[in-house]
Amino acid sequence: MQNILSRTKKLIPKNLFQKLQPIYHYNLAILGALIYRFSSKRVKVVAVTGTKGKTSSVEFVNAILEEAGKKTALAGTLRFKIGNESKPNLYKMTMPGRMFIQKFLRQAVDAECEYVVLEISSEAAKQFRNKFIDLNALIFTNLAPEHIESHGSYEKYVAAKLSIAKELEKSSKNNKAIIVNADDKESEKFLKINVPNKIKYSLSEATNIVISEDYTKFTYKGVEMETKLPGRFNIYNILGAIKYAESEKIDLNIIKKALLKLKEIGGRAQRIEEGQDFKVVVDYAHTPDSLKAIYQAYPGSRKIGVLGSCGGGRDKWKRKEMAEMADKYCEKVILTDEDPYDDEPREIVEDMAKYFVREKPEIIMDRREAIATSFRNAKSGDVVIITGKGTDPYIMRKNGVKEKWSDAEVAREELKKYLV
Repeated sequence: MQNILSRTKKLIPKNLFQKLQPIYHYNLAILGALIYRFSSKRVKVVAVTGTKGKTSSVEFVNAILEEAGKKTALAGTLRFKIGNESKPNLYKMTMPGRMFIQKFLRQAVDAECEYVVLEISSEAAKQFRNKFIDLNALIFTNLAPEHIESHGSYEKYVAAKLSIAKELEKSSKNNKAIIVNADDKESEKFLKINVPNKIKYSLSEATNIVISEDYTKFTYKGVEMETKLPGRFNIYNILGAIKYAESEKIDLNIIKKALLKLKEIGGRAQRIEEGQDFKVVVDYAHTPDSLKAIYQAYPGSRKIGVLGSCGGGRDKWKRKEMAEMADKYCEKVILTDEDPYDDEPREIVEDMAKYFVREKPEIIMDRREAIATSFRNAKSGDVVIITGKGTDPYIMRKNGVKEKWSDAEVAREELKKYLV
């Protein structure tokens, strides 16, 4: 059936298909739900949406549920997991289309999972990939400008995110809950969603906060929580997961154990260790705010930043702001290639380079060489922060060409060479 739909799509002229796209995607969504028998009705489904923190939040929720003895499935930017079986997400899409999620839900039900944890992006909502999925709960992390070219405006981007919350409102499930970051400027829009349980969380609920470059600690309702992941932003992600877990009557001490056991999340402040005397961190950091947050997570270290932009053909406004962040927080910056798509790679980084004031950045277009050079420039106690890709499995080039890639693997390989 999917092959028939794909062939039909190719036969339709591009301009006409763009007009028909909403109908095409909607029909795929309902067809998938029918084929896989509305599987979401047979399992508890919690979704996470927002600009930043979705992937980490999904992993925190899953870790807590597993520690509580629940059998889970998880689908997100990082991986797909059903029970004990996990595989990386190589689609370069948070929520793949073509009925993928409906099939995934059916597999989770057949495997007798109690919970499914879903990461839902605005692009998925725009293409109705989350339609006909009955949610039990939704965690809203935050909103900041992103995918503006794709959606047409920030207001339309917000509307796409709100449409995910409205799917919760329509869900046939009982005792539905929305968990909202009350510190975010768009929180009230999500709290207007008509569901029985509206749960807020705020950084003010975390006391005795201690943030180092190796861990984060805080107290919540008298229980000390600790994660090996650094950064104030991770407290927000954890608080959202805690609030959801509390709504499921999970004890705080179980939550504490789960957080301690979760040593790292791939591509999210991920430490790369090969015995070097400086820190190497791989992080997705795809917005100016997230870039600032990862730099601020290492306040006591001299920082070397390796970054590109947000990719070709999209969100060009970010280039200036991300360049300014790197210029402010890093002692040395290496600009490099990063998902140019159909744009000229060097033009992207040269556009960024003109916004540096403190020190002119070094431009090395070969991303592997840029990473290797950052190690050669590092001194004992420094931190090299490689951003923009996280766990993305490809560098996206012209005409849809995908170059296989892994920042973490390349960093390990180049560290081993450096240490010889």
